Amino acid sequence: VIGITGGSGSGKTTLTEALCRRAGTEHVAVITSDAYYHDLAHLDPAQRSLINYDHPDSIDGALFVKHLDELRAGRPAEVPDYDFATHTRTGTFSVVEPRRVVVAEGVLLACDPGVFDRLDYLVFVHAPAEVRLARRIVRDQRERGRHRDDIVRQFHETVTPMHDVHVEPHRLRADRVVFPSETLDDVVDELHQAFLA
Repeated sequence: VIGITGGSGSGKTTLTEALCRRAGTEHVAVITSDAYYHDLAHLDPAQRSLINYDHPDSIDGALFVKHLDELRAGRPAEVPDYDFATHTRTGTFSVVEPRRVVVAEGVLLACDPGVFDRLDYLVFVHAPAEVRLARRIVRDQRERGRHRDDIVRQFHETVTPMHDVHVEPHRLRADRVVFPSETLDDVVDELHQAFLA
C-alpha cells in the first residue's frame, strides 16, 4: 500500500492518476479518503456548513481501515459515493477491486494511526500555500459548484490552520517528499520502478 498525502491542492490526485496511467489500472487500485467523510444527512444544511471538514474527525477512519484490510486480503471494497455539494453519502457505492498495488490518497491520510500503520510507503506532495489555494479555487468551482469567496474563506479559516497542525507534520514521517521543482514524470518513473516494475 502506497500512501500519497499532502495539502489540499498539492497535486496528490495528479500524481495518483499519472501513476495509474503509467502502471495500468490492472495493476493499481486507488482508494481515496475523500470518499470517507462522515455522512451528515441527519443534519440540516445550515448545521452541515458549520462542520470543520479539514479536521481528522470528519473522516470515517474505521471504515477506511476496514477497506484497506479487505484490499490487502484480496477482497473488493465497496467504497461509499460521497456528494461534496450536500456533505452526504449518496447511498451508492463504487467497487474497488484488489490489485498488486493499492494507492491510498488523501489530505488527512496519515493522521489516523490505523491507516498510517497499513501504509508500506508514504509519499508527501509538497506545494506552497498560494499554489494550493489557486488550484483549490479552480477545482471547487468546477467540480463542487462552490463560490470563490467561500473557497477562499474556508482556506484561511480552516484549511490552513488544520494543514499546519494535522498535515504538514507528516512530511517528516514520509518515505519520499515530492517538491515543486521535480517533474511529474520523474516521480512516477521512480515509484513505478520501485513498486511495479
